[in-house]
Amino acid sequence: MNLPTKITVLRIILTFIIIVLLVFPFYAIGVSFPQYAINGVVVKSQYIAAGILFIIASLTDFLDGYLARKNNQVTDLGKMLDAIADKILVNPILIILACQGFIHVIVPIVVVLRDIFVNAVKMQAASSGKVVAAIKSGKIKTATLMVGTVLAFFYNMPFDFISLNVTDFLLLIGTVMSIISAIQYFLLNKDLIFSKTETL
Repeated sequence: MNLPTKITVLRIILTFIIIVLLVFPFYAIGVSFPQYAINGVVVKSQYIAAGILFIIASLTDFLDGYLARKNNQVTDLGKMLDAIADKILVNPILIILACQGFIHVIVPIVVVLRDIFVNAVKMQAASSGKVVAAIKSGKIKTATLMVGTVLAFFYNMPFDFISLNVTDFLLLIGTVMSIISAIQYFLLNKDLIFSKTETL
């Protein structure tokens, strides 16, 4: 296992640590996290810790790909794990934050449905020996969702001090770009999709 793949595995491990921080009932084992009142908002330190880990995990998403291309270490295992790690990092955490009232529930619904559709397109393409490349709208979707999620962890700080809800704005952009990228994936691969349907 080369270095870029190890970094990808690290991202998966960090994601599970974040999920534990968000959903584990620490009170049941007598563990409590400090809370602080900032600008009239009760800030829980466990979300700050989860946010810091999320930032680190997000940075590894760019680092592993950069190192793999730079050192000519792109492997099928690395590409597979990278795709899995990306979905594990973003989707479950969006769902958790929506359930806990930090973000609107429509965000994870749209994002997860979009990913299911795009993955289906990619699997059909793979069965025909075609590789579906990442598109710009998909990259914008990922970037805005990641930054919006980071701000959600940090209670929209520092923008909350000026009553500017950048968190919801970025998540809205990410949700819209999810829909746009899904449509673009469909248009770019509609011949493949329909040809597959006709052979069934």
